Amino acid sequence: MRIAATAISLSLVTSAFAQTHDGGSAASRESAQGLSITRGGSQPSSKGPAENFTGSVRVDPLFQANAPARTSGASVTFEPGARSAWHSHPLGQTLIVTAGSGRIQRWGGPVQELRQGDVVWTPPGQKHWHGASPTTAMTHLAIQEQLDGKVVEWMEKVSDAQYGVQPAQPVTTPSKTP
Repeated sequence: MRIAATAISLSLVTSAFAQTHDGGSAASRESAQGLSITRGGSQPSSKGPAENFTGSVRVDPLFQANAPARTSGASVTFEPGARSAWHSHPLGQTLIVTAGSGRIQRWGGPVQELRQGDVVWTPPGQKHWHGASPTTAMTHLAIQEQLDGKVVEWMEKVSDAQYGVQPAQPVTTPSKTP
């Protein structure tokens, strides 16, 4: 009897799989299963606003929170030297570095290097910044939850000294004596 029940269950699962993978339209599968598929490249990119970023930053939205869920995500690309301003997240943030190398710093801590494959968890309310390294671009996925409709609290910009860029030193040439 137990073998028969298992066989029937497997048959139902196989049948359901076949019905949803029969080459029918995505819209029919979406409505039948309650899924929402956002096609890659279907949402416009935006430039990171100058009041929140230094340098060239592109934000590609991936998903918005669908109630009752509170999670949203974006792919963010920082060109070399670009970085966010200091900020915090009311419910924390997860970053997944997908390309390049970058930097991150929490308030009062050291600047730390980031590389492709690194995953960073920033706790709720922790003041921090992140961005590309001085010579290499970085892309990361940013995933955070909203609290009362808000996902981030922006603060002051990160200075060159905080970022780790030293001001250019004047080039001196030795004087020639006759």
